[in-house]
Amino acid sequence: MINTVITGSGHFLPERVIKNTDFLNHEFYDEQGVFIEKPVSEIIQKFQEITEIEERRYAEQTLFTSDIAMLAGERAIADAGIDKEELDYIVVANNYGDIDSVYRQVDNMPSIATRVKHKLGIKNNRCRPYDMLFGCPGWIEGLILVHHLFQSGTAKKALVIGADTLSRAVDPHDRTAMIFADGAGAVVLEAKESEKKEGIISYDTISDSLDEMTYLLNDKSLKENYEGSKINIKMRGRKVYEYALRKVPALMKRVIDNSGLTISDIQKVLLHQANAKMDHAMIQRLFKLYNISEVPAQIAPMTVQKFGNSSVATVPTMYDLISKRQLEGHAFHPGDNIVFGSVGAGMNINAIVYKIPE
Repeated sequence: MINTVITGSGHFLPERVIKNTDFLNHEFYDEQGVFIEKPVSEIIQKFQEITEIEERRYAEQTLFTSDIAMLAGERAIADAGIDKEELDYIVVANNYGDIDSVYRQVDNMPSIATRVKHKLGIKNNRCRPYDMLFGCPGWIEGLILVHHLFQSGTAKKALVIGADTLSRAVDPHDRTAMIFADGAGAVVLEAKESEKKEGIISYDTISDSLDEMTYLLNDKSLKENYEGSKINIKMRGRKVYEYALRKVPALMKRVIDNSGLTISDIQKVLLHQANAKMDHAMIQRLFKLYNISEVPAQIAPMTVQKFGNSSVATVPTMYDLISKRQLEGHAFHPGDNIVFGSVGAGMNINAIVYKIPE
């Protein structure tokens, strides 16, 4: 059988660390555009209590999404030990393309995947670059897309990257601006023949795009006379939280069940790192669906506290850190079963059960 296997991974985290105290001079407004009279220090403290985010990474002004995507991709290619000219596809999950750090101009033509191919210096004109615009679940959806291509026999090697510079797409007067961050993560996927099933063994995706489409979108600033960008992430936090708790654990359970496994067979659950409160609740709900009240320690690694929410980059960054034993207390072992899961704008949800090759 043909299996879809990760043979290399890489990530890029900007060196620029933005701590919560860096927001002390901000003026925050509520959803009705009314100035929040509370001391900013109190707003930040409440934010940290809910999300557990202490700091995040912002890219330097000279770096664009396509730059950090290329850097992560380059590292994944080196880790896989392949010739970049052998790649059949480059899939780059992102949300905003390249964003100018000064004028906030969004630029995604040619596509970010095309720019990554150019910056990697790939000459092979049979290597096809695709952008995956699917909200935060974009990187996982990229894996699913490539898996289908492998199964159809039209490809053997692909580079799948998740990269965003969300720090340039936030409203500085919105408290949710403190959630978002920049980063990139990548994997090389290869089609491998084997007598046993490994790599991607089960997956599913759902999309609710009626009322749910308004839960995460772009809109004007909460401050009426703000002179910055009109393209600002707007998140209805309570709606996203309720939706995620209702839908994500159920989808992950279905994917686990469809793989022929049960929750006790799963060694790690790598959830998109949106905010800690939501992630903890989703994991607890998943185990509750199996009538288990106590969640095993270390099953769900967390990076949001130090890296913030870098959207499509959170899961592949976490995967790379663990695969290289750079995330304390976590490691992968041959034969481990891992769940990848994400929820984001659309609203889209997806999940994969991935078996580490033995």
